[in-house]
Amino acid sequence: MNIEIINLPRFTDPRGNLSVVESFKNVPFDIKRVYFTYDVPAGESRAHHAHKELTEFIIAVSGSFTVELDDGREKKRIQLNKPYEGLLVNPGIWRNLVDFSTGAVVLVLCSDFYNPDDYIDDYQEFLDFCKNNNLPA
Repeated sequence: MNIEIINLPRFTDPRGNLSVVESFKNVPFDIKRVYFTYDVPAGESRAHHAHKELTEFIIAVSGSFTVELDDGREKKRIQLNKPYEGLLVNPGIWRNLVDFSTGAVVLVLCSDFYNPDDYIDDYQEFLDFCKNNNLPA
């Protein structure tokens, strides 16, 4: 599966902790868009889509949540709960975000600007996309 956990540099002193994310240094792309999700009600989930070209770097800056990943052949569940660790999700991976803790904040760094045509929101369409682009499905 075309994903990777990346540990970010951590700087700690008596004032607290600091982590840094830099384009082409910690993430292998130029960061063009940043968004965050918070106050997700108990039992709700987010995402339910894949991207054709977009790469994302997902960080739990507060609290925790689980990322369900599917490349059409293999499924994985990864819990994110460290603000100095992020999940690199490349194109062609279906993702769902579930099991949000109270106060969870999801930070997502994106390789491109928002483009609704890049989203695959239908799971069967996702499987067809994988097949037509020689992806694992």
